[in-house]
Amino acid sequence: MHEAVSGTRSPEMNRRTLLARTGAASAALAVAATVAPGPTAIASAAPTAGYRVGAGISDITGPAAECGMMGYSQLGQDTAGIHLRPRARAYVFEAGGERVVFAVAENGMIFQSVHRGVLLELARRYGDLYTERNVLLTSTHSHACCGGSSHDYAYNLSILGFQQQVYDAEVQGIVEAIAAAHDDLAPATLALGRAELRDASVNRSLVAFERNPDTDKAVFPEAVDPAVTALAIDRGGRRVGAITWFATHNTSMTNENRLISSDNKGYASFAHEHIDHGVRYLDGQPDFIAAFAQTNAGDMSPNLNLRPGSGPTEDEFENTRIIGERQYAASKSALAAARPIAGPVGAQLCYIDLSDIAVDGRFTPDGQPRHTAPAAAGVSLVAGSVEDGPGLPGSPVPEGVRNPLIDALGDPSRPAPSWLADAQAPKVIVAPLGLLPPVPWVPSVVPIQIMRIGELYLAAAGGEFTIVAGLRVRRAVAAALGVPVDQVLMQGYANAYHQYVTTPEEYDAQQYEGGSTLYGRYTLPAYVQEFTRLATAFAAGAAVGRGPAPRDVSALQPNFVPAPGPDAAPAGTAFGDVLVQPAASYARGERASVEFVSAHPKHNPRRNGTFCEIQHRQGQRWVRVANEGEWAVRFHWSRRGSAESVARFTWDIPADAAAGSYRFVHFADQLAADGGLRPFTGTSAEFTIG
Repeated sequence: MHEAVSGTRSPEMNRRTLLARTGAASAALAVAATVAPGPTAIASAAPTAGYRVGAGISDITGPAAECGMMGYSQLGQDTAGIHLRPRARAYVFEAGGERVVFAVAENGMIFQSVHRGVLLELARRYGDLYTERNVLLTSTHSHACCGGSSHDYAYNLSILGFQQQVYDAEVQGIVEAIAAAHDDLAPATLALGRAELRDASVNRSLVAFERNPDTDKAVFPEAVDPAVTALAIDRGGRRVGAITWFATHNTSMTNENRLISSDNKGYASFAHEHIDHGVRYLDGQPDFIAAFAQTNAGDMSPNLNLRPGSGPTEDEFENTRIIGERQYAASKSALAAARPIAGPVGAQLCYIDLSDIAVDGRFTPDGQPRHTAPAAAGVSLVAGSVEDGPGLPGSPVPEGVRNPLIDALGDPSRPAPSWLADAQAPKVIVAPLGLLPPVPWVPSVVPIQIMRIGELYLAAAGGEFTIVAGLRVRRAVAAALGVPVDQVLMQGYANAYHQYVTTPEEYDAQQYEGGSTLYGRYTLPAYVQEFTRLATAFAAGAAVGRGPAPRDVSALQPNFVPAPGPDAAPAGTAFGDVLVQPAASYARGERASVEFVSAHPKHNPRRNGTFCEIQHRQGQRWVRVANEGEWAVRFHWSRRGSAESVARFTWDIPADAAAGSYRFVHFADQLAADGGLRPFTGTSAEFTIG
C-alpha cells in the first residue's frame, strides 16, 4: 500500500455515526469468534480418508463513480468507470471431520472491519461451522479498487471517510463466494506443484534488502522471490479449481488510473478462467475457479523499470495484461508438474497486540530483549514508493489542500513524544498514528493464523512482509512444525491490515517499507516469536488462548462524501439514449465505442451484473458475446453539469470475432426526484464486423 496521511488541521471534531452495534450482532460475533477449544478442533497428523472441496466466486465491485480508490492515497483519485471487475474466490476444504475456508478478494486490503463483517454473517448463516479460527481471508492488494471499507481512520483519509457501499460490496461478495463454496462441497483430490517466475517482479528496495545477512540474501540471489506455488483441485479427473501464490505487488495500474480494476492478478485469474476454461461471469457459478494470491510481496514490484506504469512497456493496461499473463503461464507450469498430496486440514488463530509485545532475545538480531511500540508513520511513508506510485510530497498536511476528515479528527502530524521517537528510532516520525484521538488511527490488536491444507501450511498475517521478512517467519514456523520450509508460505494481506513488516536490518534503511513498518524496528522479531508460539501449539494439537480482543469502532465512522442526488438527462434526451453511435462497421482488432445518456453508478453498482453487453445477432436472437467486467470491454463514466451522467463503452474486438451484426446494450438505474429507482436500458445502432 502507498497510503499517505493528508489534509489540513482544524480544531473542530465533527463526527457522524454511520454504523451502530446491535445486540444481535454482538451475539453473532461471539459465535464467530469461537477459538479452537483443544486438540479435537485442530487437525491432527492422522491420515485422512480423502477430501471434500468446494469453490465459489462472487463480485465485490464498489461504486464505479466518485468513490476514492484504495492504495495510492491520492486525494481526488476517484472511480470513473470499470476496467476489470474485482471478485472474491473462496474454497472450502474438508478432511477428517475438519473444515477450513480460504478466500481471496481482489481488493486493496482485508481490513479488520471486513473480516469482522464476514464472520458475523457466516455466524448468522452457519452458526459455529465457520469461525475466525478456520476462515482465512486474504487480498490480492489491487490499488485500483474502491476504498472506504475500513474502520481505521488512517486508511480512509484520501477517501474522505467510511463508505458503506464499499463495505457492503466486499462483505457480501466474500460471504457469497464462501456460501457458494459451501454448497459446492464434493469429493476431490488435491495436487501441489511448484515453478519459478523471474520476469514478473523486481525488488523496489534494494538499498534495504542489501542490509540483510548474507545467509538470507543467498536464498534470493536475484533479490526477488521467484517461487510459484499452485494447488490443483480435481474431481473425477477434471480440474475444477486452482490457487496460485506468487509475490508481486498488484500495482501495474498507476495512480493516474480511475477505472476499477483487479490489476495483474485479476488478469491472471481472468485468463485462467475465461480464456482457458470459457468461464462467463454472468452465467452463475462456473465449473472452474482460479485464484491468484499474494505471499510476501512487500518489496516486490511489477513495474520492472522501477517507475510507475513502466515495465515491460510504457502502457499500464498492457503491463497489467503481461504481468498477469506471466503469472498465469507460471501457474500452468506449476500445475503441470503437480503431484497428489494427502494429509489433514486444520487451522489455529490468536490475536496479538503489536504495539506492546516484549520480544525475547532469542528472536532479536543482537540477542537482547526488545519491545515493540505504538504505531507511528515515518517520513518515508509520506513520500510513498517512487517505483509504484509516489505519495504526497513533503508533508502529510500540504498547504492549500483541505481534507474534511482531518478537519474533524485533528492533525496527525502533531509532535510525537520523545519516548515514542526513541522507541521507533531510527525512524523520523511524521504521524504518531497509535496515539491520535479519538481512537488510534490504525489497529494494533491483529490476528495471526496458521492454516494447513494437506502438506501446505499458510502463516497468515495482516502485513506486507518483505521477502526476507517472510522467509524468517516461514523458517520459524517450519521449524516448530517439523516440516521443510518450502511447505510453509507467508500469507500476507490476511484478516487485517497494518502496512509493512521489514527485517530490523531493512528497517534501519528507512526506505518506504521501513517508514511504513508502524510498530518499530522489532515488529518482525515480535511476529517470529508469536508465530513460533502458535505453530508450536498447532503441532502439539494444543489450544491457544484467543489473546486480546480486537477493537470495534464501527460506531465512530465519519463520511464526508455527499450522496449523489436525482439524475437528470440533457434537454431533449431520455435515459438510455445514444449520444454517440458506434461506427457502421469495424475490422477485427479495432476498438468499437458508444456513448449513452446514463445515471450515477452509485444508484445501482450492478454487483454480479453489468452495465453493458455487446450482443451478436444469431438468427432471430441477440446473444451476449462480451460485457463490461471482462478484459476487452471498458466502462468510462463522466459527469456533465450537476446531475447528468454519460456512460462511454469501448470494446476491443477480438481477432476471432465472428462476422455479422453487433450492438451495445446499456443497463442502469435512474434515481428519480421522488426517491425511486427506475431501471432503464439503452441500445445502440447495429454495426458490422466483416
